[in-house]
Amino acid sequence: MKAKILNFLLVVSSLIGYLEWGGNNAIFLGQAEIDIIQKIFWDPLSVAHPFVLLPLVGQIILIITLFQKQPSKLWTYVGLLMIGLLLGFMFIIGVISLNLKIAASVIPFLIIAWLTITQKR
Repeated sequence: MKAKILNFLLVVSSLIGYLEWGGNNAIFLGQAEIDIIQKIFWDPLSVAHPFVLLPLVGQIILIITLFQKQPSKLWTYVGLLMIGLLLGFMFIIGVISLNLKIAASVIPFLIIAWLTITQKR
């Protein structure tokens, strides 16, 4: 049961990642994901980028593990890695650019990822 809760928290915490760019442009990853899912059906080439598709597939994998009797250790790690690539990169960008909003938005995911890895060992 603890593994399912951690996998659920990984998905939820990945949605609160925050991005800012050029001028007054900003978006939470949850909002961006809704846009991406809509564009997949109307303009799939516009979302065909690894930093767009990998986290989305990672979230789908983690959601699938929620329906398993005992969540697969391998699939949990794969989903965590796919989401973690984007959020880890966002954390590094937030720290380097001294943008605390970006860095702080990723910290819940990083903490839950660490808890998930230690629980799986």
